[in-house]
Amino acid sequence: MSPPTVNIVLSKAKFIGELLVPVAPFDQKSGREAWTVAFAPNGSYFAWSQGHRIVRLIPWTKCLKKFSMGGEVTDASQNSYGGQVIPAAGDPCEHTIDCGDIVWGLAFGSSVPEKQSRCVNIEWHRFRFGQDQLLLATGLNNGRIKIWDVYTGKLLLNLMDHTDVVRDLTFAPDGSLMLVSASRDKTLRVWDLKDDGNMVKVLRGHQNWVYCSAFSPDSSILCSVGAGKAVFLWNMDKYKLIQKLEGHHNDVVSCEFSPDGALLATASYDTRVIVWDHHKSTILLELGHLFPPPSPIFAGGANDRWVRSVSFCPDGRHIASITDDRLVRFWSIEERAPQAIASLSNGLCCAFSAEGSVLAAGTRDGSVHFWECPRSIASLQHMCRMALRRVMTTQKVEDLAIPTPLRDYLTYKVI
Repeated sequence: MSPPTVNIVLSKAKFIGELLVPVAPFDQKSGREAWTVAFAPNGSYFAWSQGHRIVRLIPWTKCLKKFSMGGEVTDASQNSYGGQVIPAAGDPCEHTIDCGDIVWGLAFGSSVPEKQSRCVNIEWHRFRFGQDQLLLATGLNNGRIKIWDVYTGKLLLNLMDHTDVVRDLTFAPDGSLMLVSASRDKTLRVWDLKDDGNMVKVLRGHQNWVYCSAFSPDSSILCSVGAGKAVFLWNMDKYKLIQKLEGHHNDVVSCEFSPDGALLATASYDTRVIVWDHHKSTILLELGHLFPPPSPIFAGGANDRWVRSVSFCPDGRHIASITDDRLVRFWSIEERAPQAIASLSNGLCCAFSAEGSVLAAGTRDGSVHFWECPRSIASLQHMCRMALRRVMTTQKVEDLAIPTPLRDYLTYKVI
C-alpha cells in the first residue's frame, strides 16, 4: 500500500505597503542596499539603511496610517512613504541621517529595560538614567560605530576600534545600554554606552567574518554567527565562550532567540533554518527551503535558496525567513512547512514589529516591504509555557516531577 499523500495549502501573506527610495539613472549600482531594518523596542520608530550612507528614522504609527492596514493595497506607489514630514507639535519627528559611510548594521537601544525587574540604579555619565533615552547605533563600512539620539537625530558618540566593516549591532534588552558589535575583523566587541561608550571586552573565537549576533531575552547569553558552520554561544556575565553548536553545512548568517529564551533560530547558506534548544545543544526543528535538501557536500551550491535572514515573532510561535528564491516565508514552530509566503525580489534582511503584527524586509535597491503576519490566538498552554521558560532552563524543567508529555511540551520537544 502506498503512503497517504499530504496536501499542504499555503496562504499568501498580505502586503500592506513599502518605503521607496528615489533612484537616479546613474544610481543603479552597489551601495544602495538596505542591509538592515529595525523597530524600536517600544514600537515608536522604524529605521532602515536606504543605501549611500543614509538612515531613515520614521515614527511607526505614521507608517501604519500611511499604509492603511485596514484596506487592500491596490497601488504600491500610494503606499510609499517619501519626503520630509513636518510633524505637529509634540509628535515624534522623522529624521534623515547621513552617517558618512555605507551602513551595514542598525540597532535601537533603550534605557528603559524590557523587563522592569532587571532595572538597576546606575550612575550615568552622558545619558539620563531613569528617563526614556532611545538611541540608534549604526555600524559603518569603515569600522566605526555612530550612536544617535532618536528623538533629536543628533550624533552622541563615535566609536572607533574595529578595523573592518561593522556588519551587525545588538543591544542588551535589559536597559543597561550594553552594545555588541560584530565585524569582518573576526571579533565581537562589547561597549558600555552608560560609560561614554567605553569598550569593555573583545570576544575572539571566530576564524572568519562575523555576520550577526543576538542577545537572549535575559541578556545573559550572546549568540554569534559568521563565515563558518558553527554557532557560538557566549556567557555575557564572564565574557567567555561556553558552547559551539554544530549542525549547519555552510556559513551561518543570521540568528535570533525566541521571546522566552528557550529557543534559538539560525539561518544559513545551506538552505536551512535550524531551531535549537541551545541549553542542551540539540536541534529541535529544521526548516528547509530546498526539497529534497542538498547533501552536506553540495550544501554551498544551491545559491538560489540561500537563507539571508531569520526573525522570531514576539508571539513565540512564528518565524520569518528571507531567501534568494524571491520568497518570504512565515513558519509556525509547530509545523515543518511554511504557513504563508510572499514574493520579494532581492531580499536581504527582516524584522518583526515590536508587537509582532508586521514583518519588514529590506532589499538590494534600498526599499522596505511590509506584510501582515499570520494571525491566530495563542493557546493558554503556550502562554504558560513561555512564562515558565523565561525563568527556567531546559535542565531545570526536566528536573520537575511532572508527567512526560507535559515535560516534552514545556521543553518544545513536541514542535
